[in-house]
Amino acid sequence: MKALGPIRVLVIDDSAFSRRTITRMLEASPLVRVIDWAHDGEEALRKTLELEPDLVTLDLEMPRMDGFTFLRLLLARRPTPVLVISGRAHSQDVFKALDLGAVDFIAKPTPKAAPELETIQEELLRKVHALRQLRMDKLRERLASAPDLLPRRPSSPSAARRVVAIGASTGGPAAVLSVLGAFTEPPPVAVVVSQHMPAGFTASFAERIDRFTAFSAREARGRDRMEPGRVLVAPGGCHLEFESYDGEPRVRLAPRSPGDKYSPSVDRMFVSAAKHFGAELMAVVLTGMGDDGAQGVRVVK
Repeated sequence: MKALGPIRVLVIDDSAFSRRTITRMLEASPLVRVIDWAHDGEEALRKTLELEPDLVTLDLEMPRMDGFTFLRLLLARRPTPVLVISGRAHSQDVFKALDLGAVDFIAKPTPKAAPELETIQEELLRKVHALRQLRMDKLRERLASAPDLLPRRPSSPSAARRVVAIGASTGGPAAVLSVLGAFTEPPPVAVVVSQHMPAGFTASFAERIDRFTAFSAREARGRDRMEPGRVLVAPGGCHLEFESYDGEPRVRLAPRSPGDKYSPSVDRMFVSAAKHFGAELMAVVLTGMGDDGAQGVRVVK
């Protein structure tokens, strides 16, 4: 992506209303310029190869060529950051797109063309700005080395002394899988993940970690124990924190407050984990975070 100048975006959506709305939201930022649009997959592929945009926004449901086929062809010919903006009801479709090389997604508030689409503007601009620094050579490496299915050893039922807390945002689903997928067997640590992701997607994200890495993983529940070799993913719309039960730190899920910018919050997870695990804690900040995690890492330090 170019270091200077506006972020050049190609908008792909079969709905004229959605194209206009997404274009208007993007051009509210002085850092973004929409260079063109496409209404089907074939037109989208042609224009992407001709115009070489810095970023593509993509609806998965399109005539003539669907979003999955478009992704396969585009990333084989000219790897380009793709942000999925889709009303697909099933989260597995979104993760399939991420597997094919899309860097992140935003869920449409409604599958129909409706004014509610404008509610995603803040998230849309935040993610587009974060993707400005994406290195496409790293994307090529990730596509070439996607994790294989690995055998998983059963985790110990004992409580873990050492805890790794991971915070991630834009581009995070692939980054988290890359980190955890590097282990051929799980280390003797418990892992908690706060990924900026809406409710309804985090359970599927946890299932993918469970399937594609050596760790066991699931969406976190209240009073979960921290067990070696297990990954607990904060549910979308909740904050993952910790509380002492019978002298043992366990998960506490806190509801989102009206003024919360991020939910789950990486700051809140880090601050709470530092209090309960002290020197046995490792905090990891991954990609596209904005300012979430900045306060927390200072507390951990």
